[in-house]
Amino acid sequence: MVKLPKSIEREMAACLQCGYCIRVCDTWAQTPWESVSPRGKVYYLNQLAKRTAVDSLLGRKIKVDDEFVDALYKCTGCARCWSVCHVNIEFAEFWEVVREWVVEQGKGPLEAHIRIRERLEEVRNPYGEPRSKRDQYWPKEVPRSPYPDVCFFSGCTAAYRLNSPAKAGVTVMHRAGLKLNTLGEDEWCCTSPALRTGQTKLTAGFAENNITKAERMGAKSMVMTCAGCYKTTSHDYGKYYANAPFPVMHFAQMSNQLIKDKKLKFTKEIKAKVTYHDPCHLGRHAQVFDEPREVIKAIPGVTLVEMKHIRMDSKCCGAGGGYKSAFNDFAVNIAAERVKEAVATGAEILATACPFCVVNLQQGAKKINANIKVMDISEMLLMATDPAPPTEQAQAAPAEKKAEPVKATA
Repeated sequence: MVKLPKSIEREMAACLQCGYCIRVCDTWAQTPWESVSPRGKVYYLNQLAKRTAVDSLLGRKIKVDDEFVDALYKCTGCARCWSVCHVNIEFAEFWEVVREWVVEQGKGPLEAHIRIRERLEEVRNPYGEPRSKRDQYWPKEVPRSPYPDVCFFSGCTAAYRLNSPAKAGVTVMHRAGLKLNTLGEDEWCCTSPALRTGQTKLTAGFAENNITKAERMGAKSMVMTCAGCYKTTSHDYGKYYANAPFPVMHFAQMSNQLIKDKKLKFTKEIKAKVTYHDPCHLGRHAQVFDEPREVIKAIPGVTLVEMKHIRMDSKCCGAGGGYKSAFNDFAVNIAAERVKEAVATGAEILATACPFCVVNLQQGAKKINANIKVMDISEMLLMATDPAPPTEQAQAAPAEKKAEPVKATA
């Protein structure tokens, strides 16, 4: 009999094997085998737990083999299966615990995920980029304050692959009057790419570095545009190291507060229909649904139109949980399906709140030649605001200035 962690056994015992999870699983739609479905993987785990010497005598192959490991990692970790589970199994946590157990058995993760961990150990980011380039995205017009209101955490994707969300987020907060700084090469990966693939050994050390360095900087809060970084820093660090001694906020939450406090002034309109994609880490996992939508609706000229699947029922972009690094073609296919749903709303802009979602959704849109522009909400705010005026006299001018329309094109 295989000894599984109590947390896994408890959820396995609760599972009704009803199969409701199958129809909402985007990765199962790419590889429609029962063994790849959430129900199939839970069934396999139950067989492992019940295995006895008799099974071995009869030649029954019940073990953690390559086929099961492959099925386990054919999952984005989106946890949409949780949203339809009749017994409320929290699959966001469950699949990560199972992957950690499989790694401890020496059976996982996949080769692509091992390379990610090795790069984290070597240069503190999953892309293998030099640490010295970590903050090259920083806008030249934004001064770095020695006593910041906000320590901006860029995250690896925004720092090294898609700079625009980080650059726009910093610029927008500067326009609202916040004093900003970042850790630069002392900013290490949040370790979400490792955690989601069951590789948990690095998180404590990386968390200690990021929290301690920001605390020594004197930052009053930490803000990030990446949903994965937000979920990891605000929800996971406490399990492996400690919670941050300052507020950790996603950019959507911070910008929404700045708008409500009338610190962020709109000077332009964006004449467009916009639909919003909930990143799994920000929405379903962290329950941040309203703030991004409030930000979008506050932008002059914007009409928010919703897709069929939103909030807890939101479809995944296809990029999370190590899925894109191991099964890129499938990940882009999932993104394409999500883009089709966005196009069906008549929207001209598909907005989201995570650079990783932006990257994959853009690739999905390109795959199907969709006439829709994929943007981060930070980029939309950048379009709708002007640089902060240098004097108090000039600060009064934008309030009387009529909003100028901006045409958003795909």
